[in-house]
Amino acid sequence: MTYQDIDMKQLCELVAACADAELLPRFRRVGATAKADGSLLTEADLSMQRTLTEKLKAHWPRYPLLGEEMPVDRQQALLANSGAGLWVLDPLDGTTNFAAGLPLFGVSLALVQDGRVVLGVVYDPISRECFSAIAGQGAWLNGELLRLDCPHERLADCVGLVDFKRLPAALACRLASDAPYRSQRSLGSVALDWCWLATGRMQLYLHGAQRLWDYGAGALVFAEAGGAGGRLAALDGDFQHDLTLSPRIGLAAGNAELLAKWRAWIAGP
Repeated sequence: MTYQDIDMKQLCELVAACADAELLPRFRRVGATAKADGSLLTEADLSMQRTLTEKLKAHWPRYPLLGEEMPVDRQQALLANSGAGLWVLDPLDGTTNFAAGLPLFGVSLALVQDGRVVLGVVYDPISRECFSAIAGQGAWLNGELLRLDCPHERLADCVGLVDFKRLPAALACRLASDAPYRSQRSLGSVALDWCWLATGRMQLYLHGAQRLWDYGAGALVFAEAGGAGGRLAALDGDFQHDLTLSPRIGLAAGNAELLAKWRAWIAGP
């Protein structure tokens, strides 16, 4: 059996059922604690990771799972031996939103094989939108083919999806005082960032630090929908596609022309 034998409809239904059972009943009903890196953790994160790990093992036992809420040394060992296939899970992407009662959060599940993400599912239990993708085969939203159509040619016509917190101070200040886009948003969920870009709801993207479990599934959805961009090791560096646990910069646009203009603006005069 290979990943191409995985029934995506079944996988999407499994992720959605777990999220509906583990996340929604806890929304606005749980407290949060701070982890060592300052990010938040709730019982919903832990319960979702436990439940989905068990369900995936029951259906596809050949693939181990790397979850955000597990020790770093365990994560590193799993990723180092991921050639035959490895699930990468963010059980609750947007925990700060979840803990604050903001209805913008989701579940991100990617399958990594031979050093690349080969399929992904992102589920938003509030909107009941399920995004999915298979490398080289396309992206879907609730089972319907998803093709990004971004006709914009000017940065000034775009909505920018920008996370200021993790950007270099000088760049953040320039974006705040002299933004090249029409308007700006920040969702608080990297997985939904990529998927909303894939639908054309936003056209430009910049995020200073996202991890594999954040971007794995969503970035595949975006790429398979026809978006332009990817992850970078540095703002002025080349695109790098090797998988790592280190934070990556997310940089993208709705089409190649916009991406070139966006990168040029970020690079500065």
